[in-house]
Amino acid sequence: MRIIFNGYALLACTAMLGLALTGNTLAADTKKLVEACGDCHGKNGASTEKDIPIIGGYSAEFFKIRLTEYRNKETECPETKIRSGSKKGQKSDMCKITQDMSDADIKQIGKYFSEQKFVRAKQTANAALAKKGKEIHEENCEKCHSEGGTVASDDVGITAGQWIPYLIEAMKEFDSGKRPIAKKMKLKLEKLNQDEKDALIQYYGSFK
Repeated sequence: MRIIFNGYALLACTAMLGLALTGNTLAADTKKLVEACGDCHGKNGASTEKDIPIIGGYSAEFFKIRLTEYRNKETECPETKIRSGSKKGQKSDMCKITQDMSDADIKQIGKYFSEQKFVRAKQTANAALAKKGKEIHEENCEKCHSEGGTVASDDVGITAGQWIPYLIEAMKEFDSGKRPIAKKMKLKLEKLNQDEKDALIQYYGSFK
């Protein structure tokens, strides 16, 4: 089951640089760009915001896929507020942010974040539900989210240790159709009731 929990992933990565940055600017100053990402996703992508995903450690291929989708408006770009920095409180969305990015810019961003450590969220999961969720994962999700969703090279993000509130919102968006979903994954999710989905989320959130 190819669950790509990334609806707000990468959101506001270029916020402090403004929405009209050119590809050449990004390519020339990756350091400034990724520092700006911290305004929402935390330093090196280690988000401390419970509704913003941890993105440090995702694969470069994941970033290539998602940023290209945003740039080409192939996926929904939800508006959100920037969480810190000089533009704190201002609204932005990923379609605007990525609209002038070149393929080279996207490659730079992906390379940087793929070299960072995925820092698991410090949170408490429901142990009983997590145990049940492990079984559900192994039956339905392990093929694409191998080793409990810990492997970045699956190119679908990392679910193990991700923020529970973020995962809850992402699941709602899958269910409502607001977030793109692979056909195989859709069929898998349709088999699960809400309690089973909740257990699955608790399992991913239980990783320390």
